[in-house]
Amino acid sequence: MGRVFLVRHAQASFLAANYDKLSAVGEMQARRLGDFWAQHNISFDRVCSGPADRHVNTAAIAGDAFASTGQVFPKPIVLEEFDEFQGDAILERSLPRLLKNDARVSELHAAFQNSSSDTDRHANFQKLFEAVVTMWVNGQVVVNDIESWPEFCARVNRGLSKFLSNGRGGEQVAIFSSGGPMGVAVQRALNLSALDTLRVAWMARNCSYSEFLFSGDRFTLSTFNSFPHLDDKSLLTYR
Repeated sequence: MGRVFLVRHAQASFLAANYDKLSAVGEMQARRLGDFWAQHNISFDRVCSGPADRHVNTAAIAGDAFASTGQVFPKPIVLEEFDEFQGDAILERSLPRLLKNDARVSELHAAFQNSSSDTDRHANFQKLFEAVVTMWVNGQVVVNDIESWPEFCARVNRGLSKFLSNGRGGEQVAIFSSGGPMGVAVQRALNLSALDTLRVAWMARNCSYSEFLFSGDRFTLSTFNSFPHLDDKSLLTYR
């Protein structure tokens, strides 16, 4: 059996002009991951990442920390299939209509707009975001020119099949991506419903990893949302 470590990216710049840039906390999370793998002799035959800066840079920082111990960390390849779904675009383009027609979305949006602190603003945005994305997963929100939830899941599964089939038996590999693809991987292993898959995606901490065993068509979950390298509470984040 081969083993794949699927890593959610480190903390990005939530609600900043450029979300895709890792925060200072995110950079520290990624370094801790690379250090932990090196200290515990967890090495990889191949590594890949999604195309977003937060994916690529999490892999690069973790890899540099790993390599600083004198061990070899494979150069990551980038696979477009491991990009996250377009949640921000779904929210932005569907919100005007929903504010006119959906009382719950209007209430959540008002709470976000009227947030009295950064903590409340972050929490209220997440509630709004989750509500709209859940509607998209259920097919209640359709945005032209943006892939549907089934199309997103099919894309991630194509990426998993392509990457895992291109190696040799018994290898250990790492994939750096986002919460959505992590949820799809768990769905692949456990045959979850669409909504349960989305709930799994929300649960993944920044720079946590989940382990799967694979061989041929077999794909089995071993551990989910592990973060033993984040032993400082200040490094435990979801956004």
